Amino acid sequence: MPNTPEIPDPAQPAFILVRPQMGENIGAAARAMLNFSLRKMRLVEPRDGWPNPKAVAMASGAAGQVLDFAGVYDSVADAVADCDYVFATTARGRELPKPIYTPEAAMDEARKRIVAGQKVGVLFGPERTGLENDDILRANAIITVPVNPEFFSLNLAQAVLLSAYEYSRHTLDSVPIDPGLAGHDPASAVEVEKLGDHFEQRLEEAGFFHPPAKAPMMKRNLRNMWTRFAMTRSEVQTLHGALRQILRPRD
Repeated sequence: MPNTPEIPDPAQPAFILVRPQMGENIGAAARAMLNFSLRKMRLVEPRDGWPNPKAVAMASGAAGQVLDFAGVYDSVADAVADCDYVFATTARGRELPKPIYTPEAAMDEARKRIVAGQKVGVLFGPERTGLENDDILRANAIITVPVNPEFFSLNLAQAVLLSAYEYSRHTLDSVPIDPGLAGHDPASAVEVEKLGDHFEQRLEEAGFFHPPAKAPMMKRNLRNMWTRFAMTRSEVQTLHGALRQILRPRD
C-alpha cells in the first residue's frame, strides 16, 4: 500500500516513476501530467526520499496537487499490484516477448481498457539508466518512442509529457484542426458560386479573359481559388461590395 493517500480516480492511468533520482524531474513530470489533466502519480523508491522540496518548487503552484496525492511505494510489484494492465516505457526490451506500442497506440489502448473498467499503469524508469529488465517483466506491454536512433534518450519529464499528451488526445474535447472561424458563419457553396459569377462578370467587362482560348482555364483557376479559401459569409458579402464600389461611376 502507498504511504500517502492517492486521488481515487479510476478514469485515469497511474503514471509510475520508478526510482526517480532528482526532485526537479519529479516536479517537472507533475507539471506535464497536470497540463493534460492527469493527477494519478506513483513513486517507487525516490532516491532523495519523500516529500522532496525541490519537486514541489519545480511543480510550480497548481501542479503541487499531483505531488500532494502521489502514492509512494517500496517496490514496482507493490506499485502495480492493483493494475489490470501495465505498460513499460523503454528504448530497450525487444529481447522480451512483449507487444511494443508507440505512445499514441499505447494510450489509445489504455483509454479503451479504462473505459472497460480496468486499471492501467505506465512505468517510467530512472533518469540515468531507464527501467531494468526486472521492472519491464512486471509489464504487459512496452512503449517505445520512435525517435532518432542516434540520439534516443528522453528525460523523465519528456517521456511523461508524451504519454500524457497522447492520452489526453483520446479524452479531452479538442479538434485536430481549428479553421479559426469561431463566431463566424461559413459561406455556403451557393454563396461562393455567386461570388465567382460576380467576379467573372466584372472581369469579362474589363477584358481580363484574353486570349479567348485561355478563358476556360483562367475561370477554372479562379473558381478553385474561391473554394480553397473557405470564406465566411461576411467575407463574401465584403467582396461583393468591393466589386460594386470599384465599378461605381465617380463624379
